[in-house]
Parts: sequence; structure tokens; C-alpha cells
Amino acid sequence: MKNIGFLVVFGAMALFTSCKKDNTPNPFDPNAPKPTKPVARPASIGIVGDTADVKTPTQAGIVIMGGGADVDAAIKWMIARSGGGDVVVIRSSGADAYNAYIKGLGTVNSVETLKIDSRKLADDAGVAHIIRNAEMLFIAGGDQADYVGYWKGTKTMAAINYLLTEKKVPVGGTSAGAAILGNYYFSAERGGVESADALINPYGQRVSIGRDDLLKAPFLQNVITDQHFTQRSRQGRSAVFLGRIMKDWNKTPNGIAVDEKTAVCIDANGMAEVLGANKAFFLKTDGSKKAEVFEDGKPVTWNNGGKAIEVVAIAGTAINNRFNMTTFEPASTTGWEKYWWSVVSGNWSQSAR
Repeated sequence: MKNIGFLVVFGAMALFTSCKKDNTPNPFDPNAPKPTKPVARPASIGIVGDTADVKTPTQAGIVIMGGGADVDAAIKWMIARSGGGDVVVIRSSGADAYNAYIKGLGTVNSVETLKIDSRKLADDAGVAHIIRNAEMLFIAGGDQADYVGYWKGTKTMAAINYLLTEKKVPVGGTSAGAAILGNYYFSAERGGVESADALINPYGQRVSIGRDDLLKAPFLQNVITDQHFTQRSRQGRSAVFLGRIMKDWNKTPNGIAVDEKTAVCIDANGMAEVLGANKAFFLKTDGSKKAEVFEDGKPVTWNNGGKAIEVVAIAGTAINNRFNMTTFEPASTTGWEKYWWSVVSGNWSQSAR
């Protein structure tokens, strides 16, 4: 019976060999080529366009988007600087909705979303490789505490900094993605903080600020950002963030705070342009104007005769909508509003200049 079985199998092999076309692999041949495995793309949750990598000429640029509805003009600004190359979106939660949205706003080779939701993924060489090959990077909204916790000190962080400082491609973020673009950043590692709570105690548990250990964005090395700005009344907490940097590290920082549906686009020369429906606020401190009361457990007083912090507000709809990041002054003599901010006994106020 064993011999009969062998003859049946041998006969089937001979029949297959005699009938098959010359260019068809013989599955019984141990030397036949094996099926090609698909290329692994760790963390990828979707890609549109061509998966083959391309190299295009790029221009550096930073986009700080204030959250809410995305600003089409700012995304188009980034696409133009990408040279039509590969776009990568990174996030730690959510889906790949940005793929179709970005692809529909301009000509690019591909758009891919990576969901990097663990330190293991963030330290994966394959994930870093995808990011490093990008000609445009966009950091979606979410929770910046996740971005700090998952990405800081990993290959993902190094890859983003490579894009910012060496490859020089457009890099932007919205909401939480914009919160981590500055050298100083509100980490939200112990939860979010409202203006009233920060003003009543600038050293409260939730006022958590990081510095010098995340991203190296050009023109943002002395800047802390804030988003959803006037919509969530974040003026007071931004003042506290600046005060903490001054008090804790003896620095004289600046701030960029952006409303929803609005973006600040900074080109390779440090010229910023405000785009969108609302306003961006450029906050400037003075080392000679330190807070009068800025201690743990005490309401803030940072008054200096009502002139503690200098503020320039520029609307995205203004004709003169540019701001010089090198001088940290408006680029024109009109098209903006100037204010003074001050805080007395935990109460924030604004006055015209």
C-alpha cells in the first residue's frame, strides 16, 4: 500500500511538471522561490499614495496650529515646502483621517499615519526610519502627556529632531501636537490646568513644565506655546508658564499662544505668518520685570505697574499678518494690536498699549 501511495504522488508530480508552463514555479521544487513577504511598516494605521520612498527638495518650516478645525492654508503652506514628497502624520490615539484630508489639499507622493502609543513602538527603528524618510511631518492633536511619556528620549524623538535640524522639512502640529514644539512645554503629565488654578498657585501639582529635553525646533528654543487660547481663557495660565520659566531657570522666555482655527507658520528665515479665522498672540517678557509674588501656595502678583508682559495680537485675516521671530516684533507698523498683561492677587488683566 505504501508503494501505491508513492506511485500516485510521483505520478501527480510528473503530470504537473509536464503540463505546467515553463515560467510557472513548481511547488514541489525545494529550490522554488518563496513568496515575498509584505514590507512591515510598524505603527502604520493607514497610507494613501505610493508606498515607494521619494526624495524631493524641501524647505524648512514650523506650523503651530491652535486646535479645533484645521487650517487648510497652513497645511497647503507645508505641502508647498515638502516638494510633493512623503507626508507622515504621528499620533498616539485616533485614526488615519488626516491621510485623505492632506492628500486632498495638494500633490504629495503619499500620506501615512503612524500611531505611536508605547515607548516600545517609539523606540522601534522601523518607525524612526519612516519618520526620517518624510518630507513633511504633522503631529496630530491628542494628549501631550502621552507624547512626552511615549516619545521623549526615543528613536522617534531623534527622528523628529533630524527632520527639524538636519533634513530641514516642514514640521507642524495642532493642539497637543503644537504644545510640544517649543523648547519649553506644558507637559500635562499630571493633568490639564485652568488659568484660575494656575494663578492661585503657580506651583500647583498640575503646573508641570519641561525644557531642553524634547524637540529642537528652530526659532522656538526660547518659546513656550499654548493652544485653544481665547476659546478656553488660557491667558492666565500662559502668564504663569512664563513666570515659572523666569523664576525656576532664570530665563527671559517668550510665548506663542494660538486660537482655534488659526495657525502660525514660521519659515526658514524666522518670518512668521498668521493664517486662519482668529488670532495668534506673541508674549514677551522682560528680565527686569519679575513677579512681585510668585511662590508655592500663594496667588500670583506680577504687576509692574500694569506692564508685566508685552503682548502682540495678530489676526489671521489681517493684511499685515507677519511677525519677525528673530526680533520678536511685528514685521510691519500696522495690522496688529498691542496689550499689556498683569496679574494682581491671582487676577489676570489686560490693558491697551
